Amino acid sequence: QVQLVESGGGLVQAGGSLRLSCAASGMIFSINEMGWFRQAPGKEREFVASVSRSGGSTIYAEPVKGRFTISRDNAKNTVYLQMNSLKPEDTAVYYCARRTTIWVSRTASDFGSWGQGTQVTVSS
Repeated sequence: QVQLVESGGGLVQAGGSLRLSCAASGMIFSINEMGWFRQAPGKEREFVASVSRSGGSTIYAEPVKGRFTISRDNAKNTVYLQMNSLKPEDTAVYYCARRTTIWVSRTASDFGSWGQGTQVTVSS
């Protein structure tokens, strides 16, 4: 059974940093492209970033470009999201997931095996 477990969220002041982790089990991690999404109250889940199987290729949503960095450690079955220069509008529950399609995608419906999420709150 595939399981993704996020951690690392918390409360931080604007301008601060957090590093999220997502530990995977029950799957061959290295053959899956992984993504991070977020969902703020009253809003739809939105794409944040994704990373290729090797970690050599990454994609970012415009609002986080230059501030967030996605990476992975296939030896540890873990994907990370380093978040710097955080803004109040980054406040959301952050989820990791694995892409279930063969095409590159930023659409939540093209990802699966969602974790339970980790809350990130940025105060102004």
